[in-house]
Amino acid sequence: MVDIAESNLLGSSPQFAHVIAQIRRIAKFDVTVLIGGETGTGKELGARAVHYLSARASRPFIAVNCGALADSLVESELFGHERGAFTDARQASPGLVSEAEGGTLFLDEIDTLSPKAQASLLRFLQDGTYRRVGGTQTRSTDVRLIAASNANLDELVKARQFRRDLLYRLKVMPLVMPPLRERGGDVVELAESFLTRLNRQYGAQTSSKRFDPSFLSALQRYSWPGNVRELEHFVQREYLMCEGALIQGGPPQDLAAPPVGAGDDAAFKQAKARAIADFERSYVASAMARARGNITQAARMAGQDRSAFSKLVSKYRLASVAGQEQDSGE
Repeated sequence: MVDIAESNLLGSSPQFAHVIAQIRRIAKFDVTVLIGGETGTGKELGARAVHYLSARASRPFIAVNCGALADSLVESELFGHERGAFTDARQASPGLVSEAEGGTLFLDEIDTLSPKAQASLLRFLQDGTYRRVGGTQTRSTDVRLIAASNANLDELVKARQFRRDLLYRLKVMPLVMPPLRERGGDVVELAESFLTRLNRQYGAQTSSKRFDPSFLSALQRYSWPGNVRELEHFVQREYLMCEGALIQGGPPQDLAAPPVGAGDDAAFKQAKARAIADFERSYVASAMARARGNITQAARMAGQDRSAFSKLVSKYRLASVAGQEQDSGE
């Protein structure tokens, strides 16, 4: 089993073992890294692993979501500003590059940077120097840059939406995090890891839980378009909604059913059934939450017969002990 505890990366599949081997090697060399991969594959975890396995491990790891930065503030956030540099600059700020001194600066969603911000970053990468907004002093810093994107930067370069020279500067050491659907048995390994964590977190509030084998088999049949993040959230939701000690029955129909094929009548019926199941589960869960687990009250709010509503609650395993106790008195 491949396990980098420092960065919470876990997996035993050959595809993931190859990535871990790359991370360990990349960490030895103090160069810029560009991490690619779909949403939810763990790009920031990969960046943290590179940092904590490198000689910079004792220094700061500063993560920045470029997509969350306003274009007018990108340079100020990264390189800092002097007092009075702009309207709200009531005091000087060192900037994130300065905060990462000696460590690693991780720029996620690098593809969202504007042309102006791309030019500023390119200048910094070329010689390691920068100026604060509103300042005249040229500063230098010792920072390792790791960038990440779930977009195809080569295609963005062709579309003239990303600078080719910046891509060359970033792509010194490329790393691609594989999608979960290509990692085989890692789905079960990750799910078990999430379950262990949840049992520790909620052990005082509920009894420890375990997976039914059929549930794990169903997890492996799903493609997980949201990757590890989607799996983690799904396991957490099923854990919290499960009343007993055994999480069973498999994922809901939208996860367990085979993929839809164009022009296939059977596939259309399956897609319709999944959509209905999705709606029912979401609506019933919302009603139960608003009624604090009281089935009678939830049914009344939904305008449904209590018996029929109760069957939906049981179908999607949404009943709560608290709700059953409240109902017993009515």
